[in-house]
Amino acid sequence: MRRRRTETIAAVSALGMTAVLGGCGLGGGSDEVTLRLVAADYGDGPADSSQKYWDELVKQYEAKHDGVKIDVSVYSWTDVDRKVREQVDAGKAPDMAQIGAYADYADKKLLYKADDLIGIREQADFAGQLGSAGQINGIQYGMPFAASTRLLFYNKTLFADAGLTPPKTWKQLAADARTLKADGVKFPYALPLGPEEAQAETMQWLLSGGGGYVNSVGTYGIDSDENLATLTWLKDDLVGKGLTGPVAPENLNRAAAFSAFAAGDVGMLDGHPALMKIAAAKGVKFGMVPMPGVDGRTKNSMGVADWMMAFKKNGHAEQVGDFLDFVYSEKNVLAFSREYDLLPVTNSASSTMSGNPRDADLKPFLDALPDSELPPVGKTSWASVSAAVKKRIGSAVSPDGSPAEVLRALQLTAQNAE
Repeated sequence: MRRRRTETIAAVSALGMTAVLGGCGLGGGSDEVTLRLVAADYGDGPADSSQKYWDELVKQYEAKHDGVKIDVSVYSWTDVDRKVREQVDAGKAPDMAQIGAYADYADKKLLYKADDLIGIREQADFAGQLGSAGQINGIQYGMPFAASTRLLFYNKTLFADAGLTPPKTWKQLAADARTLKADGVKFPYALPLGPEEAQAETMQWLLSGGGGYVNSVGTYGIDSDENLATLTWLKDDLVGKGLTGPVAPENLNRAAAFSAFAAGDVGMLDGHPALMKIAAAKGVKFGMVPMPGVDGRTKNSMGVADWMMAFKKNGHAEQVGDFLDFVYSEKNVLAFSREYDLLPVTNSASSTMSGNPRDADLKPFLDALPDSELPPVGKTSWASVSAAVKKRIGSAVSPDGSPAEVLRALQLTAQNAE
């Protein structure tokens, strides 16, 4: 790691500071090193599976790096976090994982610091709040890999036929949904609270209601009055009125909701940038506006970042760092973001995308990123809390569900996990 050590020492010296640099965990000798990466699938099927993206990226990398092989396993978002956890628990941690949470592994001292892998310049290129969200006590463990914000997508054709305009408040959203239902729209508002990504749909609604997973001082406030009011409204005024379609929210996953929107069966839903390509491919004309709130459009969109992390179990820090340099090059960050309609996680790639006409469709999401709020990913408890939300939150809005009981149970889970 001579290049990184030189860069780091020079940068620290320029600041008049002292640095203690950790070892690089070299593989040693001339034997071939195989790095294992477990990654999430951002595609919607075999045709655009992330496996194809990684296979091509690895092919390019290996062509210029003799002695290093990269073995990538891609799993759906329903399975990937569990797969990594199982491998870690079995003492067979991958060298790298690109998943939804990093803090619990960092807390157990299983991860390399980013300083051990990439240079200060590369770390400084991470977009502000994304880079900060990957830190614990000021130390970077989680490297943001992909980002998105959320907007309300609506079907322009269905809205025009019904004489509707995009809603700004919950009351207007419910009124529009009633009209769409009367016109025979299958899912007036699609509410995916199934296990795939219920924690994200939930957070956007909690923010829209003035609440969230954590309170103003950063502690869990899942059972707050604001959150209770939000879930009660969803249960009584949206789900209870039959405005969310024929599939119970607790059984509806994000991918299925997106597919239904692309089929023209959904009037409105909370969506991220990838939905644009899915809908456009099916010829659906859509619009995007900020999510409605209680009294007006939501000021803060939910931001989402997925994370790259490197486990210390197998060593090979130098080879891992070199591969990550390649992964995080501006060219490759832009290529991945454009392939899956996601937001770049680096300032350099974001700047390029903001000024390029080919990326104009992503501008509303890019504009929302600076004021977005991320889940509490820096909490070591977040992985278990997120899993509990995925499992239980859908039942809160079911006919026999109790928002108060579910929120209390989730708050208890969060407190115990802390």
